[in-house]
Amino acid sequence: QVQLVESGGGLVQAGGSLRLSCAASGRTFSRYSMGWFRQGPGKERDFVATISWSGDSTYYADSVKGRFTISRDNAKKTVYLQMNSLKPEDTAVYYCAAGNGPSSSWREYNYWGQGTQVTVSS
Repeated sequence: QVQLVESGGGLVQAGGSLRLSCAASGRTFSRYSMGWFRQGPGKERDFVATISWSGDSTYYADSVKGRFTISRDNAKKTVYLQMNSLKPEDTAVYYCAAGNGPSSSWREYNYWGQGTQVTVSS
């Protein structure tokens, strides 16, 4: 069992940066691949980025590639999403998830956080 709590969201101007964190509890964090997803108003939940349990493999949605970086610290049981060059279309609730991936499909993730709001103003 893994519990996930996101933090770091907020309001930022276009072109700015934010760093999201996802803190996990439970002894098996390092066994899971981790993912970030987002859901904008009236939209479906979309894949953002994923990282393997070891951190050796990462994958990104085309819309964030080159701007966002996912990383993890297994000793701290935390996964991060560094978001640079933010755009208004990045506005969404951002969720972290743990699963057996890495995968871009939300169906592959078993545990989810409650989400953190990111708002990018133009």
